[in-house]
Amino acid sequence: MTEAVQFFFDPMCPYAYQTSVWIRDVRKQVGLDITWRFFSLEEVNRVEGKKHPWERPWSFGWGQMRVGALIRRELGNDALDRWYAAVGNAFFHDAIKTHVPAVHEEVLQAHGFDPGLVSRAIDDPTTTDDVRADHEHAAATYGAHGVPTIVLASGYATYGPVVVPAPTGADAVALWDLVHGMARFPHLYELRHPKTHDDLVHVAQQFETYLTTRDWNTVENPAP
Repeated sequence: MTEAVQFFFDPMCPYAYQTSVWIRDVRKQVGLDITWRFFSLEEVNRVEGKKHPWERPWSFGWGQMRVGALIRRELGNDALDRWYAAVGNAFFHDAIKTHVPAVHEEVLQAHGFDPGLVSRAIDDPTTTDDVRADHEHAAATYGAHGVPTIVLASGYATYGPVVVPAPTGADAVALWDLVHGMARFPHLYELRHPKTHDDLVHVAQQFETYLTTRDWNTVENPAP
């Protein structure tokens, strides 16, 4: 029987993108029904006194998710899956600034989507409602504080796995078994591998395209 999972993501996050690559590989091998949902890093890491992302006409991650919300509403979850894969590959691999509306239109057109979805999403305030509903549901129901957040069919939620680069093949399935096995311990809250200097160098090398393509500085508020 195919297991249904929810995957909360923000298209700004390089870790969430790597995890999405991993879980798609797992899906090919073991069969998963993945529902893609939104979570805003701009909101959880908002600096006091700054506007909420939904108070801006466009913001780096939230604006893109509004486009994704319109795609999900009109074309369905599979189209949202394809959009996230296309946007992630364009930004994290090809150094294409998908967070710029005009550029996002070009990426849409290149992957068979209507580029007019961008302006329509911006002009439709209910796309903000859709993104905000996903974000607030994840925070209130699962205690989500970042991405990737994965929710198993049982309702058990994990933050992560945070892994760079995404494992494939047998390694991908082995990691899935590890993540899935955490649900046996409902009060296991953290199991973390600290990053050494060499690890940080490794991450920086893997994320070189991301670090040189983004137009924002990372702010990370402490997690609960």
